[in-house]
Amino acid sequence: MKKKILIVDDEISIGLLLSKFLAKKGFEVSNVTSGKKVLQALEKERFDLVLCDYRLGDTDGKEILIYIKENHPNTGVIIITGYSDIKLAVELIKLGAYDYIVKPLYPDEILNTINKALEAQGVLKSPKDFEDTGCHSISNVQNSPAYINGESAASVLLLKQIQLIAPTGYTVILTGKSGTGKECVAKTIHLNSSRSEQPFIAMDCGSLTKDLAASEFFGHEKGAFTGATFTKIGHFEQANGGTLFLDEIGNLSYEIQATLLRAVQERKIKRIGSTKEIDLDMRLIVATNENLQEAIQKGTFREDLYHRFNEFSIHVPALKDRDNDILIFAEHFLATVNQELNKKIKGFSDEVKKCLLAYSWPGNVRELKNVIRRIALLTDGDWIEPHVLPLEFGMIDYRNKPNDKKVTLLPTASNQDKSINLRHAAKEAEYNTILEVLKAVNFNKTKAAKILNIDRKTLYNKIKFIDAGEGI
Repeated sequence: MKKKILIVDDEISIGLLLSKFLAKKGFEVSNVTSGKKVLQALEKERFDLVLCDYRLGDTDGKEILIYIKENHPNTGVIIITGYSDIKLAVELIKLGAYDYIVKPLYPDEILNTINKALEAQGVLKSPKDFEDTGCHSISNVQNSPAYINGESAASVLLLKQIQLIAPTGYTVILTGKSGTGKECVAKTIHLNSSRSEQPFIAMDCGSLTKDLAASEFFGHEKGAFTGATFTKIGHFEQANGGTLFLDEIGNLSYEIQATLLRAVQERKIKRIGSTKEIDLDMRLIVATNENLQEAIQKGTFREDLYHRFNEFSIHVPALKDRDNDILIFAEHFLATVNQELNKKIKGFSDEVKKCLLAYSWPGNVRELKNVIRRIALLTDGDWIEPHVLPLEFGMIDYRNKPNDKKVTLLPTASNQDKSINLRHAAKEAEYNTILEVLKAVNFNKTKAAKILNIDRKTLYNKIKFIDAGEGI
């Protein structure tokens, strides 16, 4: 289902240009030119995002933002203006705007900001929403849109820890393997805290370089360095009053960790190029898939910074350790994909359920979500059957073709001659070899191709060949 965006700008030419650009990128776009028309448009239909010019003929972007947050809290807002005013930008973000973009507008910047806003809208679903999508919500914990309560012992423990820590102001370390949903847990903690109406700002620390880190964390003043053509608000300042989530904190270099220490300890920052200190009132949640205590022993992570973070820690369990929760999550993702693809798939066959429960899920919840999206796309009937499952599930005879019996790689001797038997035996041996190597390298296809002494393209072709049931 296309995301719906409302563009609000009294300059008709800008509105039309934005509309055409976003329509080409797959969005459903509407245009209005005044505050009055915004109210009318919002009453008629629901929008995922509003792009609003700050200065309008009959009102301004601040008033529009306040109205939207009070009356349509599930709608994200990005403010666009021709004037760079840092105080105003901070005020708008505190009022609930996702971001503040200064003209002139650059297509890539707009598209990137829109995509991030749609992913990170800090909105709540009602309990009814969760029941409709097959999720099990537990009373007295509000869920972020991406968080699902499970029923396994590991999920119950996780929920109890969230309930315990959310009302406090403690800094939290979230540990767990990649793809387990650490950001979802962080959002849920935020939404159940006294800061729930304030910004939740997420930052990926994994790709930060030393040169970019200070600017991204603390911001910079215009002219502070070559290329600083405008004043930028850093992530710490954006999160002031709310919650800052730092993901993959273990990947920060030792030098970058040093720049964080004072800000975390004193809750004060300075933008690059400024002498003015800015006081911070925010909660900090950090996440890592690394063992920070081992990193301290190796000298790659600062012990003093670790102790600043470690007021409370929560381990987010791997998907394979959450038992039948796998099926709860799968049903939730299927309901979401049904809406996206406008399908009415009823669910999973018993054999597929067994496969989902038996698989090791090295990519955790993220991998499960992607698998459900793929197999739902490939399913034409009412139920998801084994023949659409990916090769990684490792079943020789799982490919059930619709209205056919199970298909196996090795045919019976009663209806095949010896040459065909040999050909199929060779294919089965090749299949088993490829599968064993893939398992050994955790399905890293680059490593598998190297071990098998073939190039990646050949390996991909063989996987596609086998997965499609060619020659069977």
